[in-house]
Parts: sequence; structure tokens; C-alpha cells
Amino acid sequence: MRKNSIKNTRINAEVQKELSNIIRGEIKDPRIHPMTSVMAVEVAPDLKTCKAFISVLGSEESKQSTIKGLKSAEGYIRRQLARNLNLRNTPEIRFILDESIEYGVNMSRLIDDVIEHDHSKGTESEDGEKQDTAETEDEE
Repeated sequence: MRKNSIKNTRINAEVQKELSNIIRGEIKDPRIHPMTSVMAVEVAPDLKTCKAFISVLGSEESKQSTIKGLKSAEGYIRRQLARNLNLRNTPEIRFILDESIEYGVNMSRLIDDVIEHDHSKGTESEDGEKQDTAETEDEE
């Protein structure tokens, strides 16, 4: 099975869905933050390994404790995956912290700051009112 085949894509989607359900509803570890999402899953073509990209909305401490909790519950998660999915092999799961959402939010905030700074930039008259530079050129 090739990495980008339809079968592999379908397996990735099924594993992601089941993994989300297991993390959300079946794991009772207090280290796992309630705002944990499975962003993507990449199952190797031989079905022996799996990378699960996990996003946690919270502090850095909660992100690290969530990853530790998921690593300690990997055996339970694999058993549940084997029970719920009919796969030849149940893959070993490697949990990877995905910070793409935080990166996007931070970039959006920076862009908004630049736009706000650009709009506030301009000439001010003596009484403190902002004037458009095109208006001041027409008066001269």
C-alpha cells in the first residue's frame, strides 16, 4: 500500500475519528486537558506505526501534561483501536504536539496589530485631529 493511496487515506481518517472518540470519551486521566483535539493522523503503509498530531488549547504546562498522559495511556488506546477498527495490525501511536492553531492565531494577531498601527499612522493637526495626507497636499 502506498502512502498516498485511497486506502491509506481512508485508514488515516478512520483512525483519527476513533482516536478522537477514545480521547474525548473513554480516557479518565486527569493530566489530559479537556480541550484536546486530534488534528491529523498519519498511519504508515505497513500499519505498524502511527503519528497522531494533537492540539491542546491551554497553557504550556497543560500541553506537556496532556502529551505525558496520552503516552502513558497508549496501551489502552491501542486496545480500544483494535476493538473498534478491523485492521491487520494495530499501529504503535506516537503523539506529537501540533501548535499550528496557536501559530495561526499569533500571526493573525500580529497582522491585526500592523493594520491598526498603519491606520493610526498619519499626520495630526495642531488641535490633535488626524488628517489624511491627500487633503493636506490639496490645500498647499
